[in-house]
Amino acid sequence: MTTPGNELLFLALGGSDEIGMNANLYGCQGKWIMVDLGVTFGNSDYPGIDLVFPDLEFIEDRKKDLLGIILTHGHEDHIGAVADLWPRLGCPVYATRFAAGLLENKRLSEPGAPRVPIRVVAQGATLELAPFEIEFVPVAHSIPEASALAIRTPTGTVVH
Repeated sequence: MTTPGNELLFLALGGSDEIGMNANLYGCQGKWIMVDLGVTFGNSDYPGIDLVFPDLEFIEDRKKDLLGIILTHGHEDHIGAVADLWPRLGCPVYATRFAAGLLENKRLSEPGAPRVPIRVVAQGATLELAPFEIEFVPVAHSIPEASALAIRTPTGTVVH
């Protein structure tokens, strides 16, 4: 299936069943949202590899239908690939003030970094990206302003 219809689709591009490289897609009514865009760190299984990025080929082919990237918090496994991979997608990025600040000050301030349109969303706020309604639900984590997401669609609701 290449275009979501009236069902709610979930597609993990990275980060499921592993620690790191979070990049998850939700699709509904022909549109997509991405939750997080992170990296994972190399280990002894991959000598000489420092960072591993998610494979975006699926959504690159459908980027005109990608409404945005929603960041749940500021850890590298959730935001670390934005500066490197965002130019291939070109959509808005939504994050809490803390995650946005980390992204801007750590990666996007580097020479040659892309100008990523980051839109700050307050914790507890709801973001409308039809057909998605995304609520930033505060959760306890080892970093400030971490959020779970309540993703509501005409088909159903999922908590990410």
